[in-house]
Order: sequence, then C-alpha cells, then structure tokens
Amino acid sequence: MTFRRSAFGRASTVGLRTLTTSVTDQATGPEEPKFLQAVELYFDRASKHSTASPDTLRHIKSTDTVLSVTFPMEKNGKTVMIRGYRSQHSRHRLPCKGGIRYSSEVDLQEVEALSALMTYKCAVVDVPFGGGKGGIMINPKDWTDAELERITRRFTLELCQKNFIGPGVDVPAPDVGTGPREMGWIADTYRNFYPQDVNGAACVTGKALSLGGVRGRTEATGLGVYYGIREFLGYPEVQKQMKHHGKIQDTTVIVQGFGNVGYWASKFFESNGAKIIGIVEHDVAAYNPSGINVEQLSLWRKEHGTFRGFPDAQIISEPMTVLEAECDVLIPAALERQIGLRNAHRIRAKLIGEAANGPVTPGADEVLRTNGKVIIPDLLLNAGGVCVSYFEWAKNLSHLRFGRMNKRWDERSKEQLLALVEGNAGRELSEVERRQLIHGAEEHELVYSGLEDTMIVACNETRQTALEKNIDYRTAAMANSINKIAASLAGSGSIFTHA
Repeated sequence: MTFRRSAFGRASTVGLRTLTTSVTDQATGPEEPKFLQAVELYFDRASKHSTASPDTLRHIKSTDTVLSVTFPMEKNGKTVMIRGYRSQHSRHRLPCKGGIRYSSEVDLQEVEALSALMTYKCAVVDVPFGGGKGGIMINPKDWTDAELERITRRFTLELCQKNFIGPGVDVPAPDVGTGPREMGWIADTYRNFYPQDVNGAACVTGKALSLGGVRGRTEATGLGVYYGIREFLGYPEVQKQMKHHGKIQDTTVIVQGFGNVGYWASKFFESNGAKIIGIVEHDVAAYNPSGINVEQLSLWRKEHGTFRGFPDAQIISEPMTVLEAECDVLIPAALERQIGLRNAHRIRAKLIGEAANGPVTPGADEVLRTNGKVIIPDLLLNAGGVCVSYFEWAKNLSHLRFGRMNKRWDERSKEQLLALVEGNAGRELSEVERRQLIHGAEEHELVYSGLEDTMIVACNETRQTALEKNIDYRTAAMANSINKIAASLAGSGSIFTHA
C-alpha cells in the first residue's frame, strides 16, 4: 500500500483546549466544539428520545460539585505551584467513580466533560456509581518518581480534607499518565489519613494485586472493546451496512494508540483471528497488510522507545495516513478529538469503535454516519474499565478474593458428575481432559465472565433502542443512560427540591 503525505496544515488552537497531538491538529478545526460542549451536544440530541422531564434533564446534565486545588512543590530549588481538579458530575448513585490523569493539558473543562461521560457510561452498563473525574496539570515525564509520589500524596491529602475520596464517596482509578503505582500511593495516603476505615482499600481501584487489586483489571478496557465490537459485528443490520461476514476471523483492524487500551484491544483481536494491519502512534505508524505481530511490536518499542526500525512492518512517518487507511474496523484508543471535520471524510474504515473518550467530534460523527460508517460510542465501548473497577471495589468491600469460597466445591461437584458420565459411557477420560472439564473458575475468569455478560447486555440494549427509535447507536446508548439515571432520581425522591 502506498501512503501519501497528509495535505492538512496545523489547525489554529487559539481559545481551544485540546490534547494536542499532530493528529488532533490535522483532524479538527477551531470552529468545532470543545470536549465539554461535545458531550453536552450528544446529551441534548439523546434527551429528545428519552422519557425524562425537562427539569430532570437539566438536573442530570449539570455537574454537582467541582474541587480545584493548588499546592506548592519544590523542584530544582524552586517552588512550583501544582494545580489539581476533581469533578463529581452526579451523585445520584454513590460513590462517584472516575480516573485521575496527569497531563500538562488537564483543565477544569476537560475534567467536567470526562466526569459527565463517566456518569452516562456507568448508567449504560448498569454499574451503580455516579460519574467523577480528576486530574493534575503536570507532565509526569518532567518529574522524578520521588517527586511524583509527593505530588500524588499531597493531592490525595487535599481530597481527604475536602471529603472528595472514600469507598462510599468518590473512588478514583488510573487514567492517562497514571497507573497501579499511583493508585497504591493514593490508597496508602488514605489509609494513613483514615486508619480506622476497615474498607479503606476500596477508596481507589486499579491497584496492584498485592494492595487489593483484582485480576483482569489491567486488560479490562481493551477486553471490553473486543467484546463490544464482537457483539456488534454479530448483528445482521451491522453486517449488511458494513458488507461484512460478521466474524472476528480475518477481520482487518487498525488501532490508534498503543497504550494500555490499544495494546490489549489489539492482543484480544489478534488472539481471536483478526488481522491487526495498522497501529498508529503520535509520531509514526506501523502498517502491514498481512498482519502485525502485536507482542513483537510491543517488545520492540519497549527496547527502542519507538516503532522506528521494526523489521516486520512498514513504518510510516505520517500517522494520519494509516488512521485513514482502508480496513474493516478502526479503533481510536488514544485521546479525544482524533477524528474531526478535517479528516472525517477521509476515514475508510467500515466500523469505528471508540476505545478512547471523545475521539470523534460531533461534526465528524455526522459526516461518518452520512458516509455509511457504523460508530460504536465511547460511553458504551470503553466501559470495561469501570465495570471491572466495580468488581475490584466489591472485592475490597467483601474482603474476599473472587472464587476463594466456591472454586474447590465446584470442582468436586464436577468430579462426581464426571464419574457418573464415565460409568455410563464405559470409558475413562484422560487426565488432561478431566482437568479441563472439572476446572473451577479462577478470579480472572470470573472477572472476564462478568465483563462479557455486562457488555453483551449493554450492547443489546443499545441495539434495541436504536432499532425501535430509528436512531444511531450513540444517541441510543445516551438515551438509555438518561432514562436509567432519571429512574434512579425519581425512585430516590426529592425532599430538598420541593417545599
């Protein structure tokens, strides 16, 4: 395949808050709405198809509470002021839930938008949380590990003092620029601030296993992306629109972003027979129409810090050209605003699965749908992370590993049943066959099962609403979310609203 240099110039970003990658600059124009405005536009479009009253819609749309803090941190003999945010968009269900990201481009507008998206995301997959989000305005690459620990612990202290963290109040998780290490620092700080809280481990999710994490959390979002796209490919109307056979086997996939979500989504598609023909990063892209070995590419980047020089794929200096390349499925798994009005008409994928938050702008969404593309929205497709965070939270509150109480009992029950079958069949199974049949579920298998069931149900609900109302999947998922939140609010009553 021949790639041409993108014809787009850098877009003006005066007055716009974006996570500025070269792709963002080439994809979006200054006339397109900011992230928070985009989320609100999607909400307004879906609200017309909901059963909620105008007053309830205004309540759902508004952000409940926002915390903005600044604190000093010494670096190279100078004092630097650090700014952090935490937004609790909705407390119709508690605790609030959402990640904490470290980025120099974090701001209040972004945090509010992401917290709103978390509210709708939790509702659409029936996770009993309100939406939250947080961020610290730093580039983690500019700070040492010791400095990052001090920043994380100080921010956690601010959250503790303002009652913005706790197992029943607000539960953070990893996001861009953070991971299990930072979650461990948060959990430890909370434990020292509230040593009497026996459920303190549930104050944060995405922790290491040694600190109360759950097996399967690391790959959860990527696995949820796989389950969601697999379900949609199985729907006859999607197959007809895509002119696709509906199977994962031999489906061609391009993934934008090779962080945690992009890596695991690629791995699950590859292991189930799909061909990963392109992987796009912020500076370069790897392309091979015969398929890329995901693990080999990952190991190469870990060793060399870049895709450049990888021998088993064509390395493209203009990543936009691979994003726009022909394929069955395109998975934007990087940052927001990666497909905008400047490049939407060039996207040749048949299905776009939004693994990132807000990768498609409202204008681009309309262009893509007009061009016959299937779009699986972010609030549905990337909900795997919060779903398994819910499992981790529940595990921490129960103080019990999943499977610990029933694994051996299940195996013994299967052994007894197998003995009866062998007696009636007149032959004994081999030891390998026997172990496969009587195997009791491990924690990660139970987590995978719970996540798969959650995604199947949520995808089917979205599909049914889309078919019944003749609307797109994003609007259908958002309408379902609004109706669920409205039902929760109605059931709770409103003693403080009316005299």
